[in-house]
Amino acid sequence: MVRSGLVRTWRLAACLLGLCLLAACGLSVDAEQTRVCRTALPALNPGARITVTRVQNGPSPRTLLLEYTAEYPGRPVQDRAVICAFAAEGLSPNKAELTGILTERGPISGASLYFLKNYYIDTPEGVAGDPGSRVDAGVLEIPAASAYSLQQFLVSLPRTAIYALLAVAYALVFGLSGRINLAFGELAAVGAAGTVAGASLAIVPGVTSPLLGLGAGLAAALFAGTIHSAVGGYFTIGRIPGAQASLIATVGLSLFLMEYLRLVQSPVTVWLPPIWSEPWPLARSGDFLVSLTPITPTTTGIGLVVALLLLWLMKSTGFGRAWRAYADDAQAAALFGIDGPRLLLQTLALAGAMAALAGLLIVAQYGGLGFAGGFQYGLKALIAAIIGGIGSIPGALLGGFAVGLFETLWSAYLPIEARDIALYVALVVFLIFRPGGLFGTRDPTPRPI
Repeated sequence: MVRSGLVRTWRLAACLLGLCLLAACGLSVDAEQTRVCRTALPALNPGARITVTRVQNGPSPRTLLLEYTAEYPGRPVQDRAVICAFAAEGLSPNKAELTGILTERGPISGASLYFLKNYYIDTPEGVAGDPGSRVDAGVLEIPAASAYSLQQFLVSLPRTAIYALLAVAYALVFGLSGRINLAFGELAAVGAAGTVAGASLAIVPGVTSPLLGLGAGLAAALFAGTIHSAVGGYFTIGRIPGAQASLIATVGLSLFLMEYLRLVQSPVTVWLPPIWSEPWPLARSGDFLVSLTPITPTTTGIGLVVALLLLWLMKSTGFGRAWRAYADDAQAAALFGIDGPRLLLQTLALAGAMAALAGLLIVAQYGGLGFAGGFQYGLKALIAAIIGGIGSIPGALLGGFAVGLFETLWSAYLPIEARDIALYVALVVFLIFRPGGLFGTRDPTPRPI
């Protein structure tokens, strides 16, 4: 029975992950290269009104084919096309460097290309003259309010996945030990730094594939997050007897990791080039187009797959049974042969891996995370864990989804400067009326802290 459940879980996770990667990689053009090629069109057609009708990969590697119309005053609309060649692709930092342009009249000269790149494309006038992509896509027409709400919901998906993974990290440690590790936001920053380092190392031998680069970044992020969490948690939680002293020690660990990252990666945030960021039209309301970039379902799908695997891990494996037994009654679990210190170390490592994975999703979705940028993520994920029920894995996942959606909807419809205050007020309300969270109990002190 357990084995059949395991097979079903792995099949579901593999299908979800495969669909996400297929959605990201499936014939998607590079959005940054598209923007550069599109920006050159007004200079190639001075005085014309440009409308881009189609964008696709070119006939050779590192090229894009743009089909467009040029409308001159008093003249018929002309259908034209252009092929733009670039220096690199994928995760390469110079992938947006234009190396050639081929029009119906032939390739433009090297001198013309030089002047075009340096005195038009990279100028504010060139950016302002970008004709943009075609907005009259053949998609479903929906009311304006529905289109706006749908767009906001799609924007919130990566954030909910990030908060859910970080909230799970809090729940894993608190559920086992009854203590809160306040350094998980910084551990997410460690994972983000590991992602950038792993992807950069993959680029050195010439690997520019986003999938391979993120794979190398994932390995580096998980290794860094697991090691830092296990070692730091061992000294701040495993070796300090008092809960209050341990909490203060985790604050020190948080500050240490923040300064450590500042010295190791410098105060300047290193950004990865945007990947899988070409918008896909889904619906429209007039000129407002609801779109989704391929990286969004990828990061969201990774978070969902990891959440399903974690739920299976806690329910159907020896580690999960030991964790639940020790969390219910540590002394009884010890009598049955469960090694408490070893289990705590394994839990810290798993929680660090969840935080590091959240850091990878931040880099993949937003490009990078500074040495001090993890603090806000960690604080809001802690709120998510408390709202969902601190110590409850499903509750932490639900809390992460709720906090991410709350932030997005508040930013969309209400004053954004009051968003964080409203979130903290919501935390106070939960602590007053539902101290145990959504999946917890109504007892104001479900376990001593």
